[in-house]
Amino acid sequence: MSSLNLDDFSDLIERPDGAMRRDAEERRERLTVPAGALGRLDELGDWLAAAQGAVPVRAIRQPRVVLFAGDHGVASLDVSGRPAKGAHRLVRAVLEGESPVAVLARRAEVPVRIVDAGLDCDPGLLPDEVVRHRVRRGSGRIDIEDALSAEEAERAVRLGMAIADEEADSGTDLVVLGDLSVGGTTAAATLIAALCGTDASVVTGRGGAGIDDLAWMRKCAAVRDALRRARPVLGDQLELLATVGGADLAAMTGFLLQSAVRRMPVILDGVVSAACALVGQRAAFRAPDWWLAGQLSGEPAQAKALDRMALNPLLDQGVTVGEGSGALLALPLVQAAAALAAELPERPGTEKESAEKETIGIE
Repeated sequence: MSSLNLDDFSDLIERPDGAMRRDAEERRERLTVPAGALGRLDELGDWLAAAQGAVPVRAIRQPRVVLFAGDHGVASLDVSGRPAKGAHRLVRAVLEGESPVAVLARRAEVPVRIVDAGLDCDPGLLPDEVVRHRVRRGSGRIDIEDALSAEEAERAVRLGMAIADEEADSGTDLVVLGDLSVGGTTAAATLIAALCGTDASVVTGRGGAGIDDLAWMRKCAAVRDALRRARPVLGDQLELLATVGGADLAAMTGFLLQSAVRRMPVILDGVVSAACALVGQRAAFRAPDWWLAGQLSGEPAQAKALDRMALNPLLDQGVTVGEGSGALLALPLVQAAAALAAELPERPGTEKESAEKETIGIE
C-alpha cells in the first residue's frame, strides 16, 4: 500500500494571492498606458502579481528549463517517428547544444536541467547529474502491461517533488517544463482520453516527430487498448500513472504539484506536460492556477486537456518539436509582461490619490 496520496495536495495548494491581483488591476488603471491597450500582457502581469504576492511585479530573474526524460515500451509498436529506446539521443542533443530547446535556451541565457526518470539506455552514455535519479530503465508497454509498479510510481512522483523543491530552494522563480521521450505522446493521449472520457481516435495525434497514416492507426490501437486498462483505475491518480503513464510522466506530475505547493509558476509545453497537469488537476483543483500554457502544439489531446483546465495558450506557431521549445518561446512574453507591469509609470497625481485612499482606509 502506497504511503503517498496525491489527493493530499488539495489541502496543501493555495490559490495565487487574489488581493494582490486586485491591487495589480487597480494599479494598471492608473498607468499612463490605457487599460487593455497591452492586451494579454495586462492579464499576464496581473497573474504574476498574484503568483508572486507582489505589486509592482518583480522581474523574472532566474527562469529555468526543466526536462524530464524517459523511454516508453509502447514505442516498440512503431507508433513514434523516433526509434524505440532512443530518447537518450534527444538528451545528448540537448547536452551538446544541438537541439531546438538548447539553441533557444542559449539565446535566452536560460539554464537547462535534464532529469532521467526512465531512459532505456546504459547510464554510462550520459553524465551522472542526468542519470542519477533514474527510477527504472524504460517504462512498460501500456497496451498490455503496467508502465510502472506501484512502488516505482511513488518513487517517480517523489522524484518530481524533490526536483521542484530543489528548484524553489535555489531561487528559480519560473520553470519552463518539457519532456524528452519516445512514446510519451501515446501515454499522454491515453491519460487525457481516460480523464476526459473520450475515445482513442479523438485524442491521438502524430507526435513531435510526425508519423504516417499507418503508424497513426497503430498508435490509435495502442491508445485504445491502454484505455481499457486505464478506466478501471481512474479513481486513484497514482495507480493511473503506474498503469498507463511512465516514470517521466509520474515525475512531471509530482513536479507540477509540488511547484504549486511552493508557489513556483510553471509554463507547460506540449501534450505530455498537459497530460501530467490534467492528472495534477484531478488531485488538486487549485493547482492549474499556478500554470501557464506556453503553446498550442497541434496535438488534439493537448487541446482537450487545456480546455478542461481552462488554460489559454500564449502562442500558436505550429511548433511540434517538443522538448520544451514552444514553452520557452513563450517565456519572453511573460518576462515582457512583468517588465511592463513593474516599470510603466503612473499618471501624474494618481499615486498621491492612491496613497490618500490607503490612509483613509487605515484610519
